[in-house]
Amino acid sequence: MEVKKSPKADLENKKSTWMLIGYVIVLAFMFVAFEWTKRDIKIDTSQAIADVIFEEEIIPITEQPEQATPPPPEAPSIPETLTIVEDDADVEETTIASTEDVGQKVEIKYVPVAVEEEEPEEQTIFEIVEEAPEFINGGMAGLMQYLSKNIKYPTIAQENGTQGRVVVQFVVNRDGSIVDAKVMRGVDPYLDKEALRVINSMPKWKPGKQRGKPVRCRYTVPVMFRLQ
Repeated sequence: MEVKKSPKADLENKKSTWMLIGYVIVLAFMFVAFEWTKRDIKIDTSQAIADVIFEEEIIPITEQPEQATPPPPEAPSIPETLTIVEDDADVEETTIASTEDVGQKVEIKYVPVAVEEEEPEEQTIFEIVEEAPEFINGGMAGLMQYLSKNIKYPTIAQENGTQGRVVVQFVVNRDGSIVDAKVMRGVDPYLDKEALRVINSMPKWKPGKQRGKPVRCRYTVPVMFRLQ
């Protein structure tokens, strides 16, 4: 015997429909509940705003009193002296005569001022001049010949084998004489002494000139000592 089901008694077909209806009801309840709770909640922001206070640090301002500068001291008063002249005193009066009173023309003359050039003092020693001093017998070549003929090689220096160049400086006076000879760079005491002796024994030089006038000049000469 077959079992027959009635379409009205089949609940499987209506399962999905009732499930959808249940979801809709649940969602409706949740929506109502959320709306109800939002209406009851009120946020009071007045208290929050009142509680927030910004405190500013107040810095005291101190003003220093201005100090008045003392006035400068008064200058001492100088007593004025008045010289009283008696009425009977004779006072010379100077009168200036004009050209109308004299009747003569005023002549203006130009008087040239003569500027005298200062001559170089005798004590002034020149390093560089317009005309350098010169050995009177042949210039520099004659000076070298004179030194080679008049130098006497010291015996002690020869025995010790000492040789070299001694630099001597001296002053040529306005009359050509040689003075103030001194060794600027020496080699040996005996050679230095001999070099000074020869320089001081030289004849007079031709003096140096500045602006055409003889002047004192400083001169330097090397004296060679060489063993042969």
